[in-house]
Amino acid sequence: MRRMKMVVVAAVAAAALAGCGQEPEPTLADVIRAATVTVATDRIVAADAEPGNWLAHGRTYDEQRHSPLVGINDGNVGDLGLAWYWDTGDSRGLEATPIVVDGVMFSTGTWSRVYANDGRTGELIWQYDPQVPKEWGKFACCDVVNRGVAVWKGRVFVGTLDGRLVALDAGTGEVVWEVLTIDRDWPYTITGAPRVVNDLVVIGNGGGEYGVRGYVTAYDWETGDERWRFWTVPGDPSKPFESPAMELAAPTWNGEWWEAGGGGTVWDSMAFDTELNLLYIGVGNGTPWNRDLRSPGGGDNLYLASIVALDPDDGSMAWHYQTTPGETWDYTATQHMILADVEIGGELRKVIMQAPKNGFFYVLDRTDGAFISAEPYVPVNWASHVDPATGRPVEVSGARYADSVQLIAPSPHGGHNWHPMAYNPDTGYVYIPALDMVFPYGQAPDFEYKPGEFNTGIDIVPLLPPKTVDGQVEVLRSMKGHLAAWDPVAQREVWRVQHPTTWNGGLLSTAGNLVFQGRSDGYFAAYGADSGALLWETPVHMGIIAAPVTYTVDGEQYVAVVAGWGGSFTVFSGVPRHKGNVLTEGRILAFKLGGTSELPEPAVTHVNIPEPPDIDAAPEAIASGELLYHTWCSGCHGSGVTSGSNLPDLKYVSAATHENWEAIVRGGAYATAGMPGFDHVLSEADSEAVHAYVVNQTRVAIAFCESEYPDVYPELFGTACTKRVVAHESPTEGTN
Repeated sequence: MRRMKMVVVAAVAAAALAGCGQEPEPTLADVIRAATVTVATDRIVAADAEPGNWLAHGRTYDEQRHSPLVGINDGNVGDLGLAWYWDTGDSRGLEATPIVVDGVMFSTGTWSRVYANDGRTGELIWQYDPQVPKEWGKFACCDVVNRGVAVWKGRVFVGTLDGRLVALDAGTGEVVWEVLTIDRDWPYTITGAPRVVNDLVVIGNGGGEYGVRGYVTAYDWETGDERWRFWTVPGDPSKPFESPAMELAAPTWNGEWWEAGGGGTVWDSMAFDTELNLLYIGVGNGTPWNRDLRSPGGGDNLYLASIVALDPDDGSMAWHYQTTPGETWDYTATQHMILADVEIGGELRKVIMQAPKNGFFYVLDRTDGAFISAEPYVPVNWASHVDPATGRPVEVSGARYADSVQLIAPSPHGGHNWHPMAYNPDTGYVYIPALDMVFPYGQAPDFEYKPGEFNTGIDIVPLLPPKTVDGQVEVLRSMKGHLAAWDPVAQREVWRVQHPTTWNGGLLSTAGNLVFQGRSDGYFAAYGADSGALLWETPVHMGIIAAPVTYTVDGEQYVAVVAGWGGSFTVFSGVPRHKGNVLTEGRILAFKLGGTSELPEPAVTHVNIPEPPDIDAAPEAIASGELLYHTWCSGCHGSGVTSGSNLPDLKYVSAATHENWEAIVRGGAYATAGMPGFDHVLSEADSEAVHAYVVNQTRVAIAFCESEYPDVYPELFGTACTKRVVAHESPTEGTN
């Protein structure tokens, strides 16, 4: 962990003054502590009184992600320019929402690193690296990401990928305490941002596909002592239930679900109502996804895919609402939840709103969980509607894919994933970074649960990439994304901005009639909140998936976003990156009116796919390798041996890698770099088959790139035939 030079200089100057008998000037660390020591409930509740700060994950406890600032507005946003940028050095997905307190920005990068930067210049103040073992990355289904920190009473709190909760001194980044929140005999991870309510730091975890039992835990902010834990799914029913909620849930399960944990992780969204004193958590999918395999005989499987309201003082459940009973499609309810007071039917209602993965937009009474309304916000074909009398979705025949493969919408990525929404109380609209994709679900034959591995219960064969160009074109064109303005009262879309590609960034709404969003095509943009009109955009040369924030320093408004391409879609899909999404290393970008800084134009070298070694393999071996690759390798290196992320595209590996294939794939030669060995699931013959498939796909790709198709479909394959290598220098600190 390093601190910037000015802290050292200030400390030396203070010591010199003290030696002269003068009162020492406060160091920068002292100033930051003084600014953050008062961040607590009262200050967050009164956030509108200091709109120049961004004190909590969603700015306020209601998670509306709406700022009252109007300095940058729909009349002058065209004058927005870059104020500063800072290179993080991260080369994986960046998903953090920064916290900004009196001009100091706290954010996170990959592998749970924490950064404190000057909000005016971007200069690094301090950084903290928890030194997460790279081997633990194998349990991160969806990239080694982190969604941010919490700041409270002079401390900065972060959850680490390997399951720790760490309290840092806000002034220096030094560790005050850390606690292990998981049992490392189970493959848990943490990627979500902590929340602090009533002096308790609340943190969940991930790992649902790998075989864990979900829970959320509260720790004393000052000491790190555990205060309570709420389990989201029941354990072995032959043992005492941990709470009445678990006793209520157990009859909704069948079989021996606890052997695989059950799932139900709380890996992202929370919200807090200070008046009701209720903490809302979103619960994830089951282990495995497929309910027929997880809970033979059926059942709702509480509290999977549910919004659960807890008493934050003791963790007891107040109410629950299940968005997807008997969840079997990876339709989590971990997505962003927003609290608002909305007039419905002539009555002001306290509501909680969510657009979970299953494609329906929900409005519930947040006092008791009563269902108010739900309508599809993206194409949905697994259910016809949500019954207003019961609040349960009405499933269509065959949706559970028990007997045949079904092409279902939405896909496991959902109609909306983790990317934050925003709510503008002036327009009354919720803004949704929507996804529009389908997925061929089929039940896995002869499924066998494998602890610590990716367990979905889904047949891999329908997921294999098409063998024809026409088939590939159809699949790529079916993957869409858009920004939607949604009226939660009328339950209808008001306007839509169709984006060039899918997997676009989270949102920020402002009282300046603006909605800000980063896109996967490498642009950062501002839209009219009332109309969706594009008012401003600028190229940033990399895909943005995180949500922006806005703040002021000395009365000057900034809009900032953490930019870095990655996440679940990028590592699994095998979709080539957009031509504007070039850079691999992440940045924090800050904009202001009249900003004159400029990003360096990427110096790109295009590297052709190298000729692979000659491997004499029978078609049967290549076919076997294809199945094995998509079972064990595609979750990092991409479907069809095409990486859509910054992880290695195996078509471009060196001759030395081919020569050492066995030592890497089975022997774990790169384990300390995050590439584990697979000798526990792959035999030597299996490894050879995977190698044969990779080599064959490389040859297929070379032939494709020599054909006319890349020119015929440049919007789909424009970046599929070369590896773009960017030459640049990464400054270690300071304004860039």
